[in-house]
Amino acid sequence: MTYFRVFMAFIAELFSRRQLILEMTRRDFNAKYLGSYLGMLWAFVHPTVYIVILWFIFGYVFRSQPVSGVPYIIWLSAGIIPWFFFSDALSSATSSILENSFLVKKVAFSIGILPLVKLLSTLVIHLFFMVLIVLLFAGNGSIPPLQTLQIPYYLFASLVLLTGLSWLFSALIIFLRDIGQLVAMALQFLFWGTPIFWSVKQLPSKYQPIIKLNPVVYIVEGYRDSLINRVWFWEHWLQTVYFWVIAILLLLIGAVVFRRLRPHFADVL
Repeated sequence: MTYFRVFMAFIAELFSRRQLILEMTRRDFNAKYLGSYLGMLWAFVHPTVYIVILWFIFGYVFRSQPVSGVPYIIWLSAGIIPWFFFSDALSSATSSILENSFLVKKVAFSIGILPLVKLLSTLVIHLFFMVLIVLLFAGNGSIPPLQTLQIPYYLFASLVLLTGLSWLFSALIIFLRDIGQLVAMALQFLFWGTPIFWSVKQLPSKYQPIIKLNPVVYIVEGYRDSLINRVWFWEHWLQTVYFWVIAILLLLIGAVVFRRLRPHFADVL
C-alpha cells in the first residue's frame, strides 16, 4: 500500500505541472532542428523518405507479395510505424535526465517530467507517420476500416508502457551508465524478435504464445488489426489482459524507483 501511495503522489505531482510539460515538449521538438534551413520540416521529411525507400525496395526490387490482402509495403508500414515510435521514444527518454543534468539541482523543478517530454516530442512524429499510412491506403484505393478508430487505444497502451520503462531506465542510468548501451542492445533484439518484417503466423503454433509474451507484439499487431485485419482489441482478451498487467506493473515499478532515487540524482551528477 505504501508503494501505491508513492505512485499516486508522483502522478499527482506531474499532473499539476501539465502546462510545463506541454511547453517543454514544444521547445524540445523545436530544438531538435534548430539551426537547419528546413527547421521542423526535417521531422516530416525523414519519415516520408523512409516510406518511399521501403516502397521502392519491396515493391520494385524484391517484388514482395501482398500480405493479408494488402500490398506488403502497407502491411510493413502498419507494423514498423508503432515500432519506430516505441524505439525512438524509449531511447531518447532513457537519456533525458543526463541530457538535462543542469536542471537536477533546481529544487522547484520536477525532474520526472523530462522523460515525459521526450515521449510527447516523439509522439508528434508518430502522428505524422499515421497520416502517411492513411495516404498509403488511399493511394492503394482502400479505405481504412472501422477498427481504425481503436488506434488511439493502442497509442495510449504504448504511452503507458513507455512511461514506466522511461522512468525506470532514466533513473537507473544515472547510477549505471551502461544502462544506455543495454537499452540499445535490447531494442535491437526486440526489433528482430517482434513481427515487423514477418508475421506471427509464419511461426509454428507452439512458438506463437512465446513470441506474444513480448508486450511490443501486442501493440504492433494491434495496429495491423486496426488498419488491416479488422479485429477489435477485445477479441484478443487474454493477450489484452496480459499486456495491461505487464504495462501497469512496469508503470508502478518505474514511478516508485524514479521517486525513490530522485533525491540522490544531484549527488551523482
